[in-house]
Amino acid sequence: MKVLYCQQNSAGEEITCVFQERLLSEMKMKKEFLPVGREIAGVVLEVGSKVSFFQPDDEVVGILPLDSEESGLCEVALVHEHYLVHKPEKVPWVEAAGTIRDGLRAYTALHYLSHVSPGKTVLVMDGASPFGTIAIQLAQHRGAKVISTAYSLEDKQYLERLRPPVGTRQPLIARVIDVSNGKTDVAESCLEETGGLGVDIVLDAGVRLYSKEDESTLKPQLLPHKHDIITLLSVGGHWVTIERNLQLDPPDSHCLFLKGATVSFLNDEVWNLSNMQQGKYLCILEDVMEKLSNSVFRPQLDEPVPLYEAKVSMEIVQKNQARKRQVIQF
Repeated sequence: MKVLYCQQNSAGEEITCVFQERLLSEMKMKKEFLPVGREIAGVVLEVGSKVSFFQPDDEVVGILPLDSEESGLCEVALVHEHYLVHKPEKVPWVEAAGTIRDGLRAYTALHYLSHVSPGKTVLVMDGASPFGTIAIQLAQHRGAKVISTAYSLEDKQYLERLRPPVGTRQPLIARVIDVSNGKTDVAESCLEETGGLGVDIVLDAGVRLYSKEDESTLKPQLLPHKHDIITLLSVGGHWVTIERNLQLDPPDSHCLFLKGATVSFLNDEVWNLSNMQQGKYLCILEDVMEKLSNSVFRPQLDEPVPLYEAKVSMEIVQKNQARKRQVIQF
């Protein structure tokens, strides 16, 4: 059975994707091979004697844990039942696998880290990304007013074409801020949109920690500076960041203190770090599938990729060159 893994021979070298032949009995893998494709959807073939949630032929979807030695990009995988939920019959396989991770991240950011509620104003950076799209749809579903940034004209047009679910009168996005030219002041635009009150919740897509002159790559040029995020936050606001190396200077902390604002780090892997969170985790996955079934979530997916093209597709993902979710279909 062919299985796709990532391989890194030594520190600093670029990661490459390789196919390996593997049998189900071969549980231990070599350390240089890293499993890929952890978001999975499929049919249960067999169950162990202590499995109580599933039966053979059940349609399931889930996320393999960080310490899993199984690659999701294979025909058959061994998975603990606590990492899976039932897939609704009307949800296509590709949508189930392509949405489960972004749905989990959106729930973590908006429900558990920032407590979104009706009437709140939410700023979603890079709203045209797969995660941004799901976050926008969840925030709007909860009755929040959504502002988003676009990193290109194509992204801006995509966001402006987004429509709310049938029966919803509220516009999906109150304002799209085009930052592609690098001249738009995000903080000023958000304060203008909120009448000077600021944004209640910010979901960033990364931030600039230094001035433009100090940045060595082109990508950070379109990202807001950390000072801009702090400036546009409302009193009691929540800043949810994916910037794992975020550095806050004393003046930054003092400004956040005066506003009574909070900073949270978005790491959706924490749900599986403690067994105490297992119930909440499975409830989130079930709710993601329910909203996908009810068309609340309408993910941004690329065309399904056949297995023989998986290696090329995964290398594109590793280089952050994919703007839509890539799903490998067997």
